Amino acid sequence: MKINYDETAQFKRDFKKLLKKFPTLKDDFATNKQYRIELFHCQEVDSNSIFEIEGASNADNLKFYKVKKFQCKSLKGRGAKSGIRVIYAYLGSDQRIVFLEIYFKADQANEKRERIVEFINET
Repeated sequence: MKINYDETAQFKRDFKKLLKKFPTLKDDFATNKQYRIELFHCQEVDSNSIFEIEGASNADNLKFYKVKKFQCKSLKGRGAKSGIRVIYAYLGSDQRIVFLEIYFKADQANEKRERIVEFINET
């Protein structure tokens, strides 16, 4: 089973901003997609790192998730507790993931709910 990935313009801006702070982010992101997200959705392997965002999903086909245990080599010694969070929408029937937000927990406490609402309205 193959998952198709998309990113919102806001996500791309967030990513570019964090990339300046964490130079290994591009590789770390690819690794986390492969070993966390794909295993979770394709093979149902739960590494206790992906959590459904309560109250955000509006149907069986559209669910929203937060990746909490994101390993980032730029944050040496912190392992999976890097503090980087990734928010995404999962469209099960299309096997499609749309990345909505990426942020560093020290800069921002929680996801921006308005991005989820905006995505729902556009879909």
